[in-house]
Amino acid sequence: MFWKLKKEKFLMPAEWERHSATWLAWPNDDDYFGERMKRVENIYLEIIKALHSDELIKLLVPSKEKEEKVKGMLKTAEIDLTQVIFYQADYVDVWMRDYGPIFVKKEDGGAWIKWEYDGYGGKFPELLPDNKVFLNLKNFIKHKMVKTGFVLEGGAIDSNGQGVFLTTKECLIEKRNLGETKEENERMLGKFLGAKKVLWLNKGLVNDHTDGHIDEVARFMAPDKILCSFEENPADENFSRLKENLEILENATDENGNKFGIIKIPLPHMYYEKVDKEFGGKKAPVSYVNFYIGNKTVLVSLFDDPNDGKALEIIKACFPGKEVVGINCRDLIYGGGAIHCITGQEPLI
Repeated sequence: MFWKLKKEKFLMPAEWERHSATWLAWPNDDDYFGERMKRVENIYLEIIKALHSDELIKLLVPSKEKEEKVKGMLKTAEIDLTQVIFYQADYVDVWMRDYGPIFVKKEDGGAWIKWEYDGYGGKFPELLPDNKVFLNLKNFIKHKMVKTGFVLEGGAIDSNGQGVFLTTKECLIEKRNLGETKEENERMLGKFLGAKKVLWLNKGLVNDHTDGHIDEVARFMAPDKILCSFEENPADENFSRLKENLEILENATDENGNKFGIIKIPLPHMYYEKVDKEFGGKKAPVSYVNFYIGNKTVLVSLFDDPNDGKALEIIKACFPGKEVVGINCRDLIYGGGAIHCITGQEPLI
C-alpha cells in the first residue's frame, strides 16, 4: 500500500477519513470579491458553524486586528471559540486547498508534503507569495515537513485512500511542470503520496483558471466509487469534455483490475454578471463535486440553480452516515473556486 521515500513510506488518506482539523484562510479585502465581501464572510461563518462542533478549525487571519474582528463575528454566529485556532499569517488569497499542506500517513505517524505553488502555471504572479505561507507556519504543525520541489495544487488530485488517484492531463501535464512527462508525474505522486495508480481524465471545466482541477470534475466518495460531473445538453460548452471523461472512468480499473462504480451528477449553470470587469458574461466553472467531507458533515457548494436539489439528493445517497449541508457559493465563485477549494483537511494521524 505504501511507496518508499528514502527510508520512509507515505500514503495520502482519503478525505472521508477522520480529521483532527480543517484549515481555512479568512478572506482578505481584495479585488476578487469586492462588494461581495460581506456575503463571502457569511459563507465562511456557515462553513465554520457546520464543522466546528466535531473538528477543530485552524484559521489564518492577516493581522491581530482582523483576528479580533473575526472573533466577534464568530461569537455573534454562536460559534464556540475554543474550537477555533487562529494563526496570523501573511497570505494573499483564500485557496487553502492549493497552497496548503497535504498530510500523509507514514509508518510511525504522519508528515505533511510541501509542494510548490506557482500561481496556477504563472497566470497570477500576485499569488506567488502564498507559496511561502506554510514555510512560515511550519513550527505550528506537529508533523514534519517534506519538500518536493515539484508544482502541485491540492485541488488537482483526489485520493481514494488506498493509492488510487484522480487527476487531469490538462492541469498536471499541459500546464504545470512543463517538460515533465506523464510518467514523471506518476513517479512524484507515488513517491510523495503513495500513488499506485493514477486515473487520467483529459480536461476540466470551461473557463476554469486552475486549468482543469479534478475537484470540479470527479471525486471519490468511497475507495471503489466515483462521483462524476456530466452535462445533459449537447450544446453546452462542457458537454464533450465531460462525456469524454465519463467514458474514461467507466472503463477504468483499480490496481487489481476491478472497475469502479460511477455515479453521475449534473452540472449547475451560472454565468458571471456582465458588469464584472474580468469575467463579465462568461460561463462560470461551477460544479457540485466541489464538496468537502468533514467528520460528520458534507458541505455542498450550491449555486441557486434548478439542479441544486437533485445534486443534494445524489450526494446524500452517497454519504448516508453524514449530514449533508448545502451552502450557496455564487459569490464565492467570483474569487475562482468554491467550498472544496478553500478548505484543507488535517487527518487524525
